[in-house]
Amino acid sequence: MILDQFRIGPYLNFTYLVAEADGGAGVVIDPSFGIDPVLERIDERGVKVRYILNTHSHQDHVAGNQDVRDRTGAKVVAHRVAPLHQDVSVDDGDEFAAGRLRFRVVHTPGHTKDSVLYLFEGQVATGDTLFVGECGRTDLPGGDPSEMYDSLLHRLLALEDGLVVLPGHDYGTTPTSTIGRERAENYTLQPRTREEFLRFLAE
Repeated sequence: MILDQFRIGPYLNFTYLVAEADGGAGVVIDPSFGIDPVLERIDERGVKVRYILNTHSHQDHVAGNQDVRDRTGAKVVAHRVAPLHQDVSVDDGDEFAAGRLRFRVVHTPGHTKDSVLYLFEGQVATGDTLFVGECGRTDLPGGDPSEMYDSLLHRLLALEDGLVVLPGHDYGTTPTSTIGRERAENYTLQPRTREEFLRFLAE
């Protein structure tokens, strides 16, 4: 499997190119501003991009959607409530494939109503739900601290420790992590009641 991580745009965004192999089917996850390096790699590797996977609808995660669509003909995948053009609307538990690559959707509202994780081949693209050592903001439009509690403490921590975390921004000490490492080290994931978590975020 090919997994290329690109730090692009003014906000330290991570965009990912994932493919079976050179010349094989693949996807682009969260195409941000300044997408040219990703387009060049797609051409270099001959990847047949089937889908554009958006973890949520904030502009810095979807700015390159149209450029990737124009270059590759890929279909945009997003949660069904996402306020953006989507060719494939998904919800919690949905599964789909790009060639031999299989993807599963986990709905994780909190940062936005349409936030999702994409699980595939031992990896999990977490967008702005989870960063290395941190979690996403809940004080922007569509954010909800109580929903973030459920998404982090119930849905995300139910995942296997060995999954490699592919965050939406380069905000941590390393560009990737694992669920197990984040469970142990990420202060936002430590055991709390809902009330304690809401007070923690408010502080």
